[in-house]
Amino acid sequence: MNKNYYAILMAGGVGSRFWPVSTSAYPKQFHDMLGAGKTLIQKTFDRLNRFVPTENILILTNERYNDLVLEQLPDVTQKQVVLEPAMRNTAPCILYASLKIQKMNPNAVMIVAPSDHWIEDEQAFEDNVKACFDKCEEEQVLCTLGIKPTYPNTGFGYIEFEKGSGKNLKKVSQFREKPNYETAKEFLAQGNFLWNAGIFIWSVETIVNAFRAYQPEQFALFQKGFSCYNTLEEQAFINENYPKADNISIDYAILEKSKSIFTLPATFDWNDLGTWGALYEKLDKDAEENAVVNGKTLLHDAHGNMIRLPKGKIIVVDGLENYIIVDKEEVLLIYPKSKQQDIKKVLNEVKEKFGDQYA
Repeated sequence: MNKNYYAILMAGGVGSRFWPVSTSAYPKQFHDMLGAGKTLIQKTFDRLNRFVPTENILILTNERYNDLVLEQLPDVTQKQVVLEPAMRNTAPCILYASLKIQKMNPNAVMIVAPSDHWIEDEQAFEDNVKACFDKCEEEQVLCTLGIKPTYPNTGFGYIEFEKGSGKNLKKVSQFREKPNYETAKEFLAQGNFLWNAGIFIWSVETIVNAFRAYQPEQFALFQKGFSCYNTLEEQAFINENYPKADNISIDYAILEKSKSIFTLPATFDWNDLGTWGALYEKLDKDAEENAVVNGKTLLHDAHGNMIRLPKGKIIVVDGLENYIIVDKEEVLLIYPKSKQQDIKKVLNEVKEKFGDQYA
C-alpha cells in the first residue's frame, strides 16, 4: 500500500433531512441507513482503506462525535480524529487537516471524501481515485470526481468542463451553483456538466499553496500553529484559534478561484443519500415498490412507501401511497415523499414546540 496516500473523511454533518433517525446527537453517518450491517462511516472507511493505509486516514468531525467515531472505527486511534471546536464550514477544517498531513509527510497526496455517500462498485472508485492521485503527483493541480447526471437535479452544484479537454481527466472551466429546474435541463442538454459530489483529490503541497494564494488570512491563522500540530500542544492552539476562522466552504474559498482544476467523470454508481427519497432509490423494493428497512410489515393497498422501523417491530399499513414512514423511539414520522425537502422545516417546528431533545 502506498505510504504517500492519505484520506480526510468528512464526518461532521448533522443530516437533518434524515430526521428523526438522524439527530444532532447521533447523525446519519453513524447509522446503518440501508440495513446493510455497517454504518455509512464504516462503509466509507472500508472503501478508503482498500488503498489508503489505516493510519493515514484522518476523520474530521465535531467534538461531540469523538466517542462515536472511536466506537464505530476501532482501528482508528485518537490522534487520527481531527476535532472541530466550532462549526466553520469545509475550508478551515480541510486546511487544518492538510497542514497536519503536510507535517507528517510533505510528499502526501490526499482524498477528501464525505462519510455518508453510497458507492457500490468499490474497485471502480479505487481506480478513479488512483488516476487522480497519479495526476496530482505529476502536476500542481486540484482534482475532483464528477458524477454523470442522470436527471436535472436541482439539489446539487454542477461542474462545467471544457468540451474536448482530455480523454479521462477534463479541465474544469467553472463550478456552478445549484440551478433551477430549467437551468439544470440546459446543463444536461449541453453534455459537459457533472454533479459536484464533494470528492476532492490533490497533493498536500498544492492545496496548502492554494490556501496561501487565495486565502492568505486563513492560511496565516492556521500556519502559525504548524510547530504544535501532531503534538500535545495542538488542541490548545486549535481551541483558541479555530473559532477565529472564516466560515467558508472549500468551493468558495479555493475551487472557484483556482485556474488548474481537473475533473474525472466517475465510472462508479453513486448516491449522496441526502434524503429519504435518495435512500428509497437505493433499497430493494417489494412487488408494490415499498422499501423497508428493519421490522416486519403487513401491507394492503400500500404502494411506493419508504418504511424504516426498529428491528422486530411490526407495522400494518393500508391505503398509503408514496409516504415516508419512520418509527424511532419517541418520534413517529408519516410524511409525503413529495415534500421530503420540508423535513428540515418540520424538525425546526418540533424543536420549537417540544424541545431540542427530539432534534
